[in-house]
Amino acid sequence: MKIRVGFGFDVHRLVEGRELWLGGIRIEHSLGLLGHSDADVLIHALCDALLGAANMRDIGFHFPDTAGEYENIDSKVLLRKTMNLIREKGYQVNNTDITVCAEKPKLNPHIPDMKRCLAEVMNIEEEAISIKATTTEKLGFTGREEGISAYAVVLLQK
Repeated sequence: MKIRVGFGFDVHRLVEGRELWLGGIRIEHSLGLLGHSDADVLIHALCDALLGAANMRDIGFHFPDTAGEYENIDSKVLLRKTMNLIREKGYQVNNTDITVCAEKPKLNPHIPDMKRCLAEVMNIEEEAISIKATTTEKLGFTGREEGISAYAVVLLQK
């Protein structure tokens, strides 16, 4: 059995007039994340971790923000395409561990829905997905509520 580890990171700015999408679900909040797509930092970090583990570069390489076809796209579509890419190389997800950094809104109540959504999109068991939420104790851009960041680690096996 061959195993590979991948790491992903993403950050987007919080702005007015946008919906907040995290982990494939819409979360009520006065601000949303700015980006070419729906700016779901959790899914973007996860895609980068998956692609990195499979040695397939990154999300920007496969789904460039200069391509009109990806403008305002639902990041679940990108995740589904990423899963197809890694499966074509013979990999399957063993597990993933994801951390989202945000002062507000509080994300813990939404984690079960995120896990269910991701498991369905990725066609894996919920048990293989760990999602944690944390703050930065009011430090930095996250602490000032200027943006949200996410980190993801993935273990693939062949």
